Amino acid sequence: MDALDRLDLFLLDNWQRGLPLEPRPFLAIAAKEGTSEDEVIRRYRSHAAAGRIGRIGAVCRPNTVGASTLAAVAAPGERLEEVAARISAIPGVNHNYEREHALNLWFVVTGRDRAAVEFGLVEVARQTGLAPLDLRLVRAYHIDLGFRLNGSRARPVASRACDVAALEPGDRALIAALTEGLEIAPRPFALMAARLGRDEAGVIARVRALVAAGILPRVGVIVKHREIGYRANAMVVWDLPEAEVDRAGEALARQGEVTLCYRRVTVPGRWRFPLYCMIHGRSRGETLAALGRAAEAAGLADVPREVLFSRRCFKQRGAVLGAVA
Repeated sequence: MDALDRLDLFLLDNWQRGLPLEPRPFLAIAAKEGTSEDEVIRRYRSHAAAGRIGRIGAVCRPNTVGASTLAAVAAPGERLEEVAARISAIPGVNHNYEREHALNLWFVVTGRDRAAVEFGLVEVARQTGLAPLDLRLVRAYHIDLGFRLNGSRARPVASRACDVAALEPGDRALIAALTEGLEIAPRPFALMAARLGRDEAGVIARVRALVAAGILPRVGVIVKHREIGYRANAMVVWDLPEAEVDRAGEALARQGEVTLCYRRVTVPGRWRFPLYCMIHGRSRGETLAALGRAAEAAGLADVPREVLFSRRCFKQRGAVLGAVA
């Protein structure tokens, strides 16, 4: 991070959302800073090569196009790397982390539909001999994931309502391409349109519509938090009565320290936590302090919780939506 100058910080910090949805988005970004389109493109390409950004593209609201679930297994210590490798190799697994817990491998399985997700979970069990927890999403309270590089608290972004009825034929292919990422080039939407057999103006219009519908909650620079200094990543799970989860989730989602907040199913006898949030910090102490502030402000200071810090990232990529129509 020390090598980044003011322009680098601007490009990585201010454009994690709100990418200009116009034919030359990098020219529009350059105009905001008083630099050139060529320089913006050069910088973004450099950050991508250095691993600071995963892609410039979209985040799709879960379970609007395709399906997904969070899953976990308890891998014996001596088999951890082998089990992690087997899980990461399964098509549809797009995130796979080791976390500090008896359930030590946490991963996301995505697919074209619920049947594809269930097939992925069966494959996990078949290939590892371990029974995965299937923790399906019930409600997302806050799903905008961004990292402030200037030391300030992340600005909470209200999760807008999602209008799935806005989806049109061909949107699945477009969303799949956006979650893979735009080319860092002068006219990235034109290049994407050519690959999809569509026209540039039509692609941009559909992206705008999908953003307005809440199906794409964020289009912008997807940074890799470890590479920009956020190395203490904690998933916090909360033990609440069912009747209290939504109120608590809405309150927690309003806290600037929280980067993700959602409700998932519980599994009687195996997993009792319905509410989840993610908090990222530059150090373990910073993350725990942020958690304390968020819990106090949300009225959750006395609610039982567990804090699962990540130890290793075995796999991280955009969602795999499966075959497109």
